[in-house]
Amino acid sequence: MATTSSSSSSNSKKENQVLILGRYEIGKLLGHGTFAKVYLARNIKTNECVAIKVIDKEKILKVGLIGHIKREISILRRVRHPNIVQLYEVMATKAKIYFVMEYVKGGELFNKVAKGRLKEEVARKYFQQLISAVAFCHARGVYHRDLKPENILLDEDGNVKVSDFGLSAISEQIKQDGLFHTFCGTPAYVAPEVLGRKGYDGAKVDIWSCGVILFVLMAGYLPFHDQNVMAMYKKIYKGEFRCPRWFSSELARFLTRLLDTNPERRITIPEIMNNRWFKKGFKHVKFYIEDDKLCSINDDVDDKEGVDSSSELSESESEMEIRRKPPSLPRPASLNAFDIISFSRSFDLSGLFEDGEDGGRFISGAPVPKIISKLEEIAKVVSFAVRKKDCRVSLEGSKEGAKGPLTIAAEIFELTPSLRVVEVKKKAGDRVEYEEFYHKELKPGLQNLTLEVDGPVDSSHLPSDTE
Repeated sequence: MATTSSSSSSNSKKENQVLILGRYEIGKLLGHGTFAKVYLARNIKTNECVAIKVIDKEKILKVGLIGHIKREISILRRVRHPNIVQLYEVMATKAKIYFVMEYVKGGELFNKVAKGRLKEEVARKYFQQLISAVAFCHARGVYHRDLKPENILLDEDGNVKVSDFGLSAISEQIKQDGLFHTFCGTPAYVAPEVLGRKGYDGAKVDIWSCGVILFVLMAGYLPFHDQNVMAMYKKIYKGEFRCPRWFSSELARFLTRLLDTNPERRITIPEIMNNRWFKKGFKHVKFYIEDDKLCSINDDVDDKEGVDSSSELSESESEMEIRRKPPSLPRPASLNAFDIISFSRSFDLSGLFEDGEDGGRFISGAPVPKIISKLEEIAKVVSFAVRKKDCRVSLEGSKEGAKGPLTIAAEIFELTPSLRVVEVKKKAGDRVEYEEFYHKELKPGLQNLTLEVDGPVDSSHLPSDTE
């Protein structure tokens, strides 16, 4: 009897396992809000654990939040960074929207602080990673506006992962006076100018919240606190706080700059990164994106040997040298009728949730090695680094623009045994910079490889160059 009951219970468990669109096996509930629930899930193909945010479509449509959801997706795609929780993909059915996100195992930073104040070197490491993430967001015109320990997660290696961009704003939302006016944030972490309701600079507001977080990490309690919310707001507005005796004078001075009630005088991100207390043991985060995944560059050797920042390209260059003499290149993926249809803007459903990536497509009769060599040649003209994997090539600029270095992905597909499609897309960086590079270097270079065929060819069914 015992054997029968255990086998029947295991069978019922298997029956109860829920698969989302046949790809993700849903596990335990991690958390929930008014419009969404977050579950632990497993990718049944890769066995990778992910967090899936399930949003009720009907609820958000009723309260008019569909634009808010689209903006959040756009923001998460814009801020891919090692210290920010990554959005992998978005899926939808008639009733639900699914955000498939990185699963961060270490829990909230809040849980660490709840046990008591942190050691200075630990607090500094967390703060450095937080500022790296915030600086990255600001450079891309994204302002979090709800930074607090509950929205900062820790991975299994103890690294910071900023989450919950639900209240974030983008520079496109700034009013004519150059300021934001939405009252939002968590009371204890909100900046005084937000309370004043006269408009505020999103970057300065995030810096104030970072200052409060640093104080909490080091003290174990809030700098501005009162059981009465209005009394607490008065303290925030006046900037009334005291540093405990175990704070060094260097840290205390740093905090007075972070928590300056005058946003004009408040310390800026570049000034934070140049501060003596902040700089101790600080390492700039270096990473690149491959196959839509973040890949960190380990620069321990550079730091020890004092190699200058130009050595960032050394890994790409060495990779190029190794791969210049491959025994054989893999055959590119073949395109079927459905792939070709999906190239058409009329049938492309990804635009439902994405801003739309800048890119183009070219048809060529050149062999794969020749196409890759041409891409390397184009990259060399503008001093771009090149990363290669199978029939995919990534061109990466070194110039840190307003929206980060320009990154372009090129992928080669087989249309017929003698024809190949080269698809290029802007993956990161400024659109104006991309368009200039695309029209001056990339497009002319790839068009030189276009196959010349005798006689007229009906190419109406083929994907065309889209700008």
